[in-house]
Amino acid sequence: MTTALKETVGRYGIWSVGLRSEDPDRRGELAEAAAELEELGYGAVWLGGNSSAANAAPLIEATSRLTVGTSIQSIWQHEPDATATAFAELESAHPGRFLLGLGVSHAKRVEQYARPYSALVKHLDGLDAAGVPSDRRLLAALGPKSLRLARDRAAGSIPYLVTPEHTAHARDLLGEGPLLAPELGVVPETDPTRARALAREFLGIYLPLPNYTNNFLRHGFTEDDLRDGGSDRLVDALFAWGDDTAIRAKIDTFFEAGADHIALQLINDEPRDALPRKAWRDLASVLA
Repeated sequence: MTTALKETVGRYGIWSVGLRSEDPDRRGELAEAAAELEELGYGAVWLGGNSSAANAAPLIEATSRLTVGTSIQSIWQHEPDATATAFAELESAHPGRFLLGLGVSHAKRVEQYARPYSALVKHLDGLDAAGVPSDRRLLAALGPKSLRLARDRAAGSIPYLVTPEHTAHARDLLGEGPLLAPELGVVPETDPTRARALAREFLGIYLPLPNYTNNFLRHGFTEDDLRDGGSDRLVDALFAWGDDTAIRAKIDTFFEAGADHIALQLINDEPRDALPRKAWRDLASVLA
């Protein structure tokens, strides 16, 4: 199944907070954007925030083959039985089009956060009992234990805010079979000062979260790299920025490190929930 999954999602997807909007006034806009992404050749859309099957359904209904995944659905805010019911309904209507991306979120964002690894294992047990197949779920795994869990009890991993070095490490732990689909921020800006400023503004909401900073420290960065919005070294490792050639080269380093698919997140001066459709078109031409 995993080989088929890799072929289904293709090499490139779009990661977006805006595409998970629950504003009914934006439904037509979201449908048009999803349909265009499919036409542009993207194989998957990954819905940011605490997303669910309900957020994925309108995009799946608006397209014919696009895969839509959650990135991520928080295990603390969705019970396994309810998740299984929503999964089954969407699967019945649109077989094979939805992927359940799961994660433990962060202690600063979840009041009941405790023993996250054990909680994730228990949640997977609940999904097993409720009938959600393991080959249709993915884990937002960063550390070694979670990556092994993604290998053994899911179809693979969808790590967020990672480097090519982390991707190589993840591939070693996952083995060749499971899907490895890291997110990568793309800043279409050639001026280094401007590009890094945009990246730091984006990065600012993540640097207070230990799940990410501990992962950076595990992979060769220091506390100095985490100060003042992130060092140039950290920013340049985490983001693709520059002209088309530089962006394509950065993306390729993730494939060379072992990624099967990359979820590309456009970062510019628009609000995070915007739909940067022109930038998505421009990026598609870079990937062609």
